[in-house]
Amino acid sequence: MVLLTRGTCTICARVAARLAELAGEWDFTLTLTDVDNAAADGDPALRAEYGDRLPVVLLDGREHSYWEIDEERLVADLNR
Repeated sequence: MVLLTRGTCTICARVAARLAELAGEWDFTLTLTDVDNAAADGDPALRAEYGDRLPVVLLDGREHSYWEIDEERLVADLNR
């Protein structure tokens, strides 16, 4: 699972903390990707696509939710 974030985003920090808790409960790996850092490193695509609606949860490379975690749906999808 990937969480797209921005360093100045307080919502991103809250969602990252909750996903870290869920990772411990449901045994998945969480990767944080700062879209601004990715753009600075030469890959502006994530910031262009998702930059105005962060945080974004990507599950298996596809957008699962944004701004908030849909925990019920996330757990159901993790169980599949």
